[in-house]
Parts: sequence; C-alpha cells; structure tokens
Amino acid sequence: MTSPWWTAFGPAETRVSCGSGEHLMRWTDGHLRAADHPDAEGEMVLAALGGDATPCLELASAWGKHSEDLAVLAIGPRSTGDKLAFSPEVLEQIEQARTGGANLVHGWGSMSGHTIRRRVRGHRGAASGQFVSLAGSGRIHSSRRTAPLRRPRTRPFAMALAHGGTDSKRAELIWLLTLGAPFQFRLSAAVAHAWSAEGRHASRAGQESPALTAALTGRVAPAAAKWLGVDPGVVDASIHDGGDWGAIEETRVAGERRVQARLPVSWLARVWAPGLAVVGGHLVVGVMNAAWPTADVLALPAPGKKPVELSIRHEGPGWITA
Repeated sequence: MTSPWWTAFGPAETRVSCGSGEHLMRWTDGHLRAADHPDAEGEMVLAALGGDATPCLELASAWGKHSEDLAVLAIGPRSTGDKLAFSPEVLEQIEQARTGGANLVHGWGSMSGHTIRRRVRGHRGAASGQFVSLAGSGRIHSSRRTAPLRRPRTRPFAMALAHGGTDSKRAELIWLLTLGAPFQFRLSAAVAHAWSAEGRHASRAGQESPALTAALTGRVAPAAAKWLGVDPGVVDASIHDGGDWGAIEETRVAGERRVQARLPVSWLARVWAPGLAVVGGHLVVGVMNAAWPTADVLALPAPGKKPVELSIRHEGPGWITA
C-alpha cells in the first residue's frame, strides 16, 4: 500500500457564506482549499497582521489544525447511515463560541436544552434516532438508546468533551463537521492516517491506544454487521501492528457468537472512510492500488478465510465489483 491514503476518494465541493455571497470550498488530494481565493496564502498573511479573515480561509485553516485531532474520530460518523444533524440553536452557539462571542463554561454548559441529533441506520435497514442533550452539568443525556456496542461505551460527544481543548476549538471542529458527510469522512480519514503506522504520529499511537481502539471498533462493527448479518454488539476489534492486514475470525464465547477483528489503524483511512468496507459480499481489508473511481483491493469472503483480490469501481452511490 504505497499510494497516498486519499487516492480512493473523489473530489468534494460545497459552498459557504463568505463576504456578500457564497464561495466554493473544494477538497482534493487530502486538502481543503478555498477555491474562490486564488491568493489564499497572501490573504492569510494579511489576516495574521491584523486584517479580516474570511470564513473560507478560516475553514481551510481549521481543516489543517484538526486533520490530526482524535476528537474527529470520537464525534464523527461511524457508517454511511450515521447522520449528524445540528439544530439552528446549536449552530448559533457554535458560531458564537468559534468567534469568541460566547462565554461557555463546563464544556458546552450554555447550550443547555439544545440538542444535536444523530440518526443511525441499522445494518438491517431500520432507522433509529438519538438526541444528545448538552446539559449544563457538562454530562451527556440521551433521550433514546439503541443497542450499544460493547466498545466504546461512551457516547461520541462525551468523548469529545473529555478530550480537552478550549470551547472555541471544539466549536471550530463542529463547524467543520457541518460541511456535511463527504467532508466528515474525509476529515476522519486524514486523522486516522496521521495516527496510523504511515502517519506522523505513529510513534505516539500507543499512548492513544484506547481512543484509537474505540474509533476502530465503532467503525468495524457496523461494517461487519452488514457483511455477516449479525448484531454490531458481537464484534470486538483491536489494533493490528504487524506488516500484514491483520485477521478476522469468528469464535464462540460461552456459547455466544463473537467476531474478533484485528486491523491496522490505516484501515480507517484507506478502506472505511472512502466507503470500501463491504463490496460484493466481501469485507475489504486492504487497498493494493487506488485511483478514484477504481481500486484493487484485498477482501475477505468469510471470517477465517484468506483474502482475495478484487477490482472495484465507484458507481452511483457506492462501490461495486468491476
């Protein structure tokens, strides 16, 4: 796997309010750029000297700052059916916190009563909703629960609050997530790559093993559930540090069916984030070569089996075998 982590992604674009109109933000080759600001570097220098920074440039800068932030994996999506929806009240509070216009204490204390909605589509197609209340105590209260994974047990926003940092930084991160699902997955991939064996934080990954294991489990489980038709709660995951792709095995523990997955952190960046996890009835465990919209991958037909090579291509909403 020598190609850059982002080669299985296509470009992503969105428009944001900037000045008196709307400007284009474009993600390509692993970076978010302000397409309507040809001299972005010059504008940022002027802003650093006391000039006005535009939302476009602030977004691009924020992307760079959070592209190694593990909080992204704590609060970001865990599958394509995992949708984050932000209420207008929360968006207003985020903007105030980001620009220094709000005095937030005890985590997101001043957002008491407001909710962020996470809609999760299960592996059998049933939709469920979860509302996370940002209460004054700083604790997370869920108005509705779905069957939890065995790991992680902590809800994403609680993990984010425990991760540290100022309110403005947290607001800045959620501001990035409001760009939409395509950008959420790409930002998640950037973070996962930074903490993988190929990334700049590889030497420190052991110190963040609990967070990385939780991030891996929370994404392997829905994929394995879709692949095998099992409940996500029977899936356990651990980080594989060897040179190969790892292993996925099915076992019985006290008569209960379990799925044990050992995968590298790079699986999140190269396989899960670009939507390659399950293709043609196989679970993809590695990418040999990718040049969107095509890729050559290693994929498992069943737990305990040897992976086979598949050629796949992106068509319509997802990937299919070529």
